[in-house]
Amino acid sequence: MASERYITGLRQLHAVDGEAGVAVVESLRQAFPDFATYVVEFPFGDIYARPGIGLRERELATVAALCALGNAAPQLRVHLHAALHVGCTPAEIVEIVMQMAVYAGFPAALNGLAEVRRVFEERGIPLPLQAAA
Repeated sequence: MASERYITGLRQLHAVDGEAGVAVVESLRQAFPDFATYVVEFPFGDIYARPGIGLRERELATVAALCALGNAAPQLRVHLHAALHVGCTPAEIVEIVMQMAVYAGFPAALNGLAEVRRVFEERGIPLPLQAAA
């Protein structure tokens, strides 16, 4: 029987990543079932479900953090998709990643922008973005 944390986490995971996130967890479960449970319960059941900020803000913060780390390209790609899924605009995402040049350095921002380009190509979002009016 699934715990309340797990049920809450699964609901939040679905809200953030849709079916793609659930598929990642199910794939992980095949080899590492305990870790798959931790992924659902802790970040999504305990943190993402907290009140105070919405999913858009959480995803923008997550994109910034993963970009700043500089060594988490696969996770950054997942959260770039998630940011778009929860309503972040392509322009907001580009600005967040560009902001990382100031605090994480140009290499981190350049690597982040490469992942942005990759995700935007997958989703049919043309670059360069049109300037705001």
